[in-house]
Amino acid sequence: MSKPIALVTAPFRGPGLETLNGIAEVVLDPWIDHFPLRLLDGDGLAEMVVATKAEILIVESDFVNGAVLDLPLTAIGSCRGDPNNVDVKTATERGIPVLRAPGRNADAVAEMTVALLLSVNRGIVQADSDVRSGQVYQKGTIPYQRFRAWQLEGRVAGIVGLGAVGRSTKWRLEGLGMKVITADPYSADATHSLDDLLAESDIVSLHAAVTPETSGMIGAKEFAKMKEGSIFINSARAQLHDTDALVDAISSQHLSGAGLDHFVGENLAVDHPLCAFPNVVLTPHIGGATYNTEVNHSIMIADGLVTLFSGGQPTNLVNPEVLK
Repeated sequence: MSKPIALVTAPFRGPGLETLNGIAEVVLDPWIDHFPLRLLDGDGLAEMVVATKAEILIVESDFVNGAVLDLPLTAIGSCRGDPNNVDVKTATERGIPVLRAPGRNADAVAEMTVALLLSVNRGIVQADSDVRSGQVYQKGTIPYQRFRAWQLEGRVAGIVGLGAVGRSTKWRLEGLGMKVITADPYSADATHSLDDLLAESDIVSLHAAVTPETSGMIGAKEFAKMKEGSIFINSARAQLHDTDALVDAISSQHLSGAGLDHFVGENLAVDHPLCAFPNVVLTPHIGGATYNTEVNHSIMIADGLVTLFSGGQPTNLVNPEVLK
């Protein structure tokens, strides 16, 4: 009996790829390997599915909607924690199981959080710039004067959101000798309310999902509650904080710095006020950009398919009602 064909437009590697090769004929064409960038919608995916005669579709950044859902797919894998690139409602109506990859990038984003914190606290980006621009001894000073900071050991880190990334960040900060407190109304392990956490923390790090409840959860009032000279880190989503309020908190020196891996629309104008602050470190949504993330989602999607085609219900199945 011939194996089904799996069209994979996500980066897929490691043991997960080996597993997938065991149950399907794999057509691997990752979006991330295309220069210039190639992102497909439902029509573009439909053309590829028809051309390859695929029954299984695995994506990461392409959009599974429209025409491709009219084809006889037996499963869809979305290599994301939240499969928001898949029209799950229509897939469910068509009886197509949809798999996801929860927590695939938790360790990667946690590492990025620590990197942002260290970069802000120790002025690493500005120090690098001084070396490159010949400004090491600017204005009659030496760098030892300009870059003094409090060590992280013994300071209080407040983590907002105890999902996979929040938990992964927690033990890393504890490993640096920090006291870690947490706020999450949906976790029994949380230690503080949000207001108490803001007042007690030297560093506040956001790791909540964006929902109607959390959108804009850190605004002018919340920044004012943070300790004088504290640091704000957001490696989750920009929609969680009020950017204008953050600019004000930095301008007034109420906060000593900030590190951000996300912007609204994932783009920040070069003349934005945040770009003028040497104590703000900005990165363009690269927290999850590790090969390990790809290994993780490959394992989760492939193992889910094995369970699905063996008659079981995968734990990462988004729409279990299709199996009834």
